[in-house]
Amino acid sequence: MNMGRVVIKGAGDLATGIALRLFRSGFQVVMTEISIPTTVRRTVAFSPAVYLGQMQVEDVAGVRCDCLEVVENTLKNGNIAVVVDEDADIIEKIKPDVVVDAILAKRNLGTEITDAPVVIGVGPGFTAGADCHCVVETKRGHYLGRCIWEGSAIPNTGVPGLIGGYGLERLIRATGDGLFKGVVEIGDEVKAGQLVGYAGEHPIYAQIDGVVRGLLQDDVPVTAGMKSGDVDPRCEKKHCFTVSDKASSIGGGVLEAILCMQNKVRTER
Repeated sequence: MNMGRVVIKGAGDLATGIALRLFRSGFQVVMTEISIPTTVRRTVAFSPAVYLGQMQVEDVAGVRCDCLEVVENTLKNGNIAVVVDEDADIIEKIKPDVVVDAILAKRNLGTEITDAPVVIGVGPGFTAGADCHCVVETKRGHYLGRCIWEGSAIPNTGVPGLIGGYGLERLIRATGDGLFKGVVEIGDEVKAGQLVGYAGEHPIYAQIDGVVRGLLQDDVPVTAGMKSGDVDPRCEKKHCFTVSDKASSIGGGVLEAILCMQNKVRTER
């Protein structure tokens, strides 16, 4: 059953959690991405389809589409369409039922409430009733995945939520400017102080023991301090290859918001 067509702005790991929830619920999904994605959790994101051509996440495939005809064929074949479209021009071309801004830029980069019958902002930077119909909370904790119908999400603190008792320490950050080069793979176990990659000629070391859950692909331009990966202290390798609890919760919130809006429209009719 086709529940409608959705454009998701962004194809990172959280956007992918949303895409899977909607796709499995019967929606046709098109995702937009930049030409050089900077997703660190790329084993559970559709953004690598940009440079790989196709990306499988769990049991669903995302396919890079370079024209509208390929988008339509991809949707018809039961896959998710991924397009390089930084300005999301495809919204005007296909006029979707739903637009979800899941870029996670912590600010609105151009989404408007008039972009589609249902417009959802994910995380900080959006105001329900102003630039979108609903905002979905992304901060770990009691309100994660909640639908906000008035106001905004909790402001960005710059501090990631705790996993296994660690927050900022989990992050792998570039130590200088240059092209990123990894010397470990996603799923590898590392120790605190172990070399995990380079930013140009600058070595990057893990801060804690754990499993490498995310890591940029090689040759991505990075700047000093830029997030380039993360280490999961829980050491569950399988978590590196399945959508996270956070992404699933946010996806559930987006699905709830869409169904609420669609039911409201039907009731008003």
